[in-house]
Amino acid sequence: MGRLKNAAIIGGTGYGAIELIRLLHTHKHLQVKKIISHSQFGEHITSVYPHLTGFVEEPMEKLKITSLIEEVDLIFFATPAGVAKDLIPKFAHSSVQCIDLSGDLRLHSKEQYEKWYGKEAAPQEILNQAVYGLSEIYQEQVKEAKIISNPGCFPTSALLGLIPAIEQKVITPNHIVIDGKTAVSGAGRTPTATTHFSETNENITPYKIGKHQHIPEIDQTLSELAQETISTTFTTHLIPMTRGLICTIYAELARDITTEEVIHQYQIYYENHPFVRIKEIGIFPTTKDVYGSNFCDIGLHVDERTNQLIIASAIDNLVKGAAGQAIQNANLMNGWEITEGLDAIPIFP
Repeated sequence: MGRLKNAAIIGGTGYGAIELIRLLHTHKHLQVKKIISHSQFGEHITSVYPHLTGFVEEPMEKLKITSLIEEVDLIFFATPAGVAKDLIPKFAHSSVQCIDLSGDLRLHSKEQYEKWYGKEAAPQEILNQAVYGLSEIYQEQVKEAKIISNPGCFPTSALLGLIPAIEQKVITPNHIVIDGKTAVSGAGRTPTATTHFSETNENITPYKIGKHQHIPEIDQTLSELAQETISTTFTTHLIPMTRGLICTIYAELARDITTEEVIHQYQIYYENHPFVRIKEIGIFPTTKDVYGSNFCDIGLHVDERTNQLIIASAIDNLVKGAAGQAIQNANLMNGWEITEGLDAIPIFP
């Protein structure tokens, strides 16, 4: 089997980090060697997350670039936006593989990043090197990459739902509407007024209308694949549950086609991708179907009355939308089985 490769997680106390720890615990080729925390180095992660007692013994560490380069093979950046863009250039000329779970490297244009994220962008050299890690679509590019930009949670759901229809010219590239709903964990661990229990419980809240940072990411990817400019209407809603995300997508049909035919096309498109499951006719995904897993479940319906294709695409925002897809990319980069560390059955109920 060869030696285990060593991984570091930078940003060790966020939800993405603890999902990486949970999933990598059973990985046959990769082990978590170091957990880096700027705010809590020296503490044991079990003081923050007691459920890890007995699994993680070493204290969290302060970031030391030189020792990381010497001691680890791969780094997961589970950091807030604006951190990885400053750190990854320091590893660019080493052999260390870098996977960024934040949005710092997702947009090709520095100007677009600065417009949507409100921060100074990464160096253009790093943006040019970074491969967009939507695993099912850019599999061959990921295999050759050293720097991966892990997609956002909403874009993962929306793009996996839309891309087959775009590439097969089932829908027109205009008038695409994406209605997204996400659980509170998508906002991260730091509490705010809008994520407070009394604000979110028994409440659904539209947020970041017209200015969500995932808008340019979705449009950029669709436009590149369609080879024409695509601008989607994308709305997000916060819903009162812990984890899970679903996008319901509406797109105008470009030709006559039945629901059965669309489903068949999607089944063929994803037949070699074990983490995308296409529902049978009349069946649509729920967030419970993918809870705690790396699956993306997709349901489809042709609405002849309105001449629209309706797509429902569900993921776990912390797994397929973050840590799971990052591990899927690590598997591809290293030639390991794509399902390694990720083949657990979803949790139900």
